[in-house]
Amino acid sequence: MPEKNALPPIEYRRILYVTDLSESGRQAFPHAVAIALRNDAHLTVFHVVDNRDLQSLEGYMSDELWAELTSRNLDDARDILLHRRRDELAISNVEAFCKECLVDQPDQPLLSYEIKVETGERLESILAEAHDGAYDLLIVSKHGNRVSVKDAVMGDTTRRILRRCRIPVLVIPLEE
Repeated sequence: MPEKNALPPIEYRRILYVTDLSESGRQAFPHAVAIALRNDAHLTVFHVVDNRDLQSLEGYMSDELWAELTSRNLDDARDILLHRRRDELAISNVEAFCKECLVDQPDQPLLSYEIKVETGERLESILAEAHDGAYDLLIVSKHGNRVSVKDAVMGDTTRRILRRCRIPVLVIPLEE
């Protein structure tokens, strides 16, 4: 018969780290790495290119690729971004971000992680990945790229994740 006050076993085997590639996201990355290493967990680094942000990619690709992206629906655009050579903007930026964060950690054991980049509405994409990917923990920074005064307390996307996410969420504050 199980003890009434026994703590349930909690394991973090699959961790989702969400980043907008901001400085605050950089500060949250070591937490995700440490938890993944201590738990021998699979770490997924997840970045969403908001549909509205596709316009910001225009200057980083050829006119031909831009025409191809804008002439197809967003699912096709996502596939083009994900399956292009690894040096295309979205994927290389996330990879560079991870490598830069890890460069100052020479004593850490080797970390293997998966990078996922998607296009879509940021909140819905994050929640879909968290819930459909069978993750045990979601890690996000308290602030991202601030767009309003109310984001000065906590980022809007982070607040909305906390309200709607069905898995545990670890929110990392900015260092002072």
